[in-house]
Amino acid sequence: MSTLAALLHEGAAYDAEYGNGLSNHLPMALFALRRLGAGEARLQAFARAYLPRLDAAPAAVAWPAGDAWPARLGERAAWPAYRDLFTQWLAHEGAPDLLAQVLPRLMQGVGAAAFHGLVRTASALQAEQGQELADALAYWACRWLDLGHSRARGRAADPARLLPRLPVAAGGARLIFERMSAAAALPAFVQTVAQLRVDESTLPRLAELAATLYARSGDFTVLHLVTSAHAMRVLLPFVEEPLPAVRAYWRAFAAGVASTDLEPDELAPPLPWERIVEFALASDDEHVIKLVDSCREETAAYGGDAWQRAASRLLRR
Repeated sequence: MSTLAALLHEGAAYDAEYGNGLSNHLPMALFALRRLGAGEARLQAFARAYLPRLDAAPAAVAWPAGDAWPARLGERAAWPAYRDLFTQWLAHEGAPDLLAQVLPRLMQGVGAAAFHGLVRTASALQAEQGQELADALAYWACRWLDLGHSRARGRAADPARLLPRLPVAAGGARLIFERMSAAAALPAFVQTVAQLRVDESTLPRLAELAATLYARSGDFTVLHLVTSAHAMRVLLPFVEEPLPAVRAYWRAFAAGVASTDLEPDELAPPLPWERIVEFALASDDEHVIKLVDSCREETAAYGGDAWQRAASRLLRR
């Protein structure tokens, strides 16, 4: 068993959240570190430093036979039961078939836990670790986030032109997804989001927009838009009809923007990737590690320097 696999196996003994609603980033950060080039000693050191903050996983709960799998979406206490369900499902059908069946519904609540269900699922899939994938899907399901739905099909092609029209609902709630919910309930938000025409170009546009917004602001909420756009690109091939998923993602993306008070400044030149990756490998900040990994992966997929500029922002904080 590889060091990464062994650490992910050890990590399965811990809950999906800690500290009254904070997401457990250990599996995502470990996979990102490994992809950035971390060796065994670095992975082990990061895990040792991170584990003390986590809570033990709750006792196992069997999923009730015959119950429809979406029956407990958005119910935080259902994580152990969803773990059981998805573990069994994976054993019988494998990851591609499972994802094809559950992602269309899960994507309608894609902002779950500030996108951490989405991001953890994409990370687990790429790590090829079955139990971690089951746990990630369970987290997405139990934190599934209803931000409303619109049948309107807008005409605007560029989401960047719509962001200035969004109402700002920053402040109030402690957690990002709570502020997202508050923003999505505002009438001006609903009207603005409905104006976008979602097509095959929308996700790449959102991915680059998130990177540019982070490069100009260093905003913590926007960081999650960068990593979530990367996760969307990883998972969309498993969704037969991707546009409804992208439409739901756009709504959650816009809610993320509306939930924070952005203060953008000028774009700075990008730093060399070698320096950025070295910084991430030495960091104990899980968000730094994940952002650099996502930015490097998005650069490889799309080209351009937007993500290099975003990752460079970390070194200028």
